[in-house]
Amino acid sequence: MIERIDYPRTDLLINGTWRPPTGGRYAAVLNPATGAEIGSVAIASREDLIEVAECVLSGLKTWNGMPLLKRYAIMRDAAQNLRSRVDLIAPLLTLEQGKPLLEAKAELNAGADVIEWFSDEMRRAYGRTIPSRLSGVLNMTISRAVGPVAAFTPWNFPINQVVRKISVALAAGCSIVVKGPEETPAAPAELIKAFLDAGVPAGALNLIFGVPSEVSEFLIPHPNIKKISFTGSTAVGKHLASLAGRHMKLSTMELGGHAPAIILDDADVPRAISVLATGKYRNAGQVCVAPTRFLVQEGTYANFVDQFVAFARNINVGNGLDPSTTMGPLIHERRRAAVEELITDSVARGAKVLHGGKRVGNEGFFFEPTVLADVPQDARIMNEEPFGPVAIMQSVRTIDDAIDEANRLPFGLASYAFTSSLASSHEMANRIEAGMTSINYNGIALPELPFGGINDSGYGSEGGYNAIESYLHTKLVTQAANW
Repeated sequence: MIERIDYPRTDLLINGTWRPPTGGRYAAVLNPATGAEIGSVAIASREDLIEVAECVLSGLKTWNGMPLLKRYAIMRDAAQNLRSRVDLIAPLLTLEQGKPLLEAKAELNAGADVIEWFSDEMRRAYGRTIPSRLSGVLNMTISRAVGPVAAFTPWNFPINQVVRKISVALAAGCSIVVKGPEETPAAPAELIKAFLDAGVPAGALNLIFGVPSEVSEFLIPHPNIKKISFTGSTAVGKHLASLAGRHMKLSTMELGGHAPAIILDDADVPRAISVLATGKYRNAGQVCVAPTRFLVQEGTYANFVDQFVAFARNINVGNGLDPSTTMGPLIHERRRAAVEELITDSVARGAKVLHGGKRVGNEGFFFEPTVLADVPQDARIMNEEPFGPVAIMQSVRTIDDAIDEANRLPFGLASYAFTSSLASSHEMANRIEAGMTSINYNGIALPELPFGGINDSGYGSEGGYNAIESYLHTKLVTQAANW
């Protein structure tokens, strides 16, 4: 285990300068493995918000005015900077968020991939020529940056969620102010330093922290902000989308999920266990796309459940800085209490705890990897995203029963399916109502693939070929010869 890490005080980045908040207010940052305070993060005042809303507009002019190949080179250098600092940043990420060190390093390397992907996409923001019905007329479209972006990011993936929003905004030629997570501020700050050290100019990229409602209610209506990107809960997302709509602001909303995983009788069960159980307990289940409702056809149900429980029993819960740890703590006491309440409610309604279900240890916010069975449909956990290390096992009779249950909830983010039948694969791909369906493996969240949901899970994409489109305006230019 790493014995000592110097955890920094995290200040605000406004107009190219790291500085304390105007009001001098800081909040404590806790280590979720111990519950102890490890540092502090700046809390922006109204004066800070006024300043950042002004400088992000001047930053737009500077960044967007740079030659494309210069911006491309800066993005590529930022990716290289991030890769070269993985060993420096990963311990900070583990210390403040709790995830195992190997998961932290993987998140950072994936972040560099995201930057590189969007650096290439910025060179493919094509326009079109459109045939004219008149002679001597040229019709064409050009892509133009929408303007300054306000991005709101969560604590569960402090690098992944921030790097996606920064990379696509900068690739489109936009400037951006990131409202980072107060629980995990140091890793995003280090990420942003990788961009600044590569040459992103002052004002084009800013980082603030603060009271979420105060920041959103100031920035979203501000006339300088033209685009909103939010990742978080459905309830908060609906509120922010409503606020953006009242001010005619474009928005991308990546909200909560309750991902179904369908396992049919003809599935490769060991492979399904390896993929789905790993996905379930990654980051202690604090993953919006984590498989949660396991809809297992009755012929393979007992075998699948036995193997899944065996996987859960072999998980080593502990401090993420310990190399033997395979699952870290939950982020804070509120999250642990929320997971515990959902399990208590399920058991009171008749559910069986096949494994786990309890807190771990006397310090930090650890919770056992949990497997539930026989959970009634009216239990809260069947209708609310658990966002923790809890897997719900359900036996289903037919593929139709599985798809009906998968589509029962208003969420529609990620979904998974395992089968050896090509016909069943096609049927589930077409009928499951979700923004993403991964069949026989976990291919979700790669930089080159779309990432987003439908219905109560939001709208817009945070990845792939179409992510940049919502950061660009398509402008028509129609031009006649000098008649």
